[in-house]
Amino acid sequence: MPFGLKNAPSTFQRLMNTVLSGLRGLHCYIYLDDCILYSADLPSHIDKLTLVLERFCQNNLKLQPDKCEFLRREVTYLGHVITDAGVSSYPEKVRAIEGLPAPKNPKDVKSFLERRRFHWTQEQEFAFQTLKQKLISAPLLQYPDYSKPFILTTDACNYAVGAILSQGEIGKDKPIAYA
Repeated sequence: MPFGLKNAPSTFQRLMNTVLSGLRGLHCYIYLDDCILYSADLPSHIDKLTLVLERFCQNNLKLQPDKCEFLRREVTYLGHVITDAGVSSYPEKVRAIEGLPAPKNPKDVKSFLERRRFHWTQEQEFAFQTLKQKLISAPLLQYPDYSKPFILTTDACNYAVGAILSQGEIGKDKPIAYA
């Protein structure tokens, strides 16, 4: 597929969704040309890897060996670090947030919060530092256990919505995903 075409990414994603139909979410995740497989043990991982590679062969898709990593216990995928323990933020992104200076003018605030009004006091400075700390120390996302019930916590206002999918005892639940 030629580079630079306006619809190339969506066309390629549609192709990958079709090629890996029935495997996505059960054996692998795919985002454009980034494909990640996950398994509980090595034999099942080899089976899943074989399935995915067979699909690529059947559809005449080629892999670049120097861009492939196999049998990893930790991977960086779409800005996250994924291990058998869960999903965490990529350290470089955390460092970028740590290094954010406090806004000094309305333009800085707008770029951070997309707001126009500006009046910076100690209260705003404390809130900004607290927000940075919360973003840096985001909890490890857990893997879902489909045999247990899920908890969906939502909130909304006139200009935003948010949700947390978690599992566990209420008050001690562990996050699985944020939206």
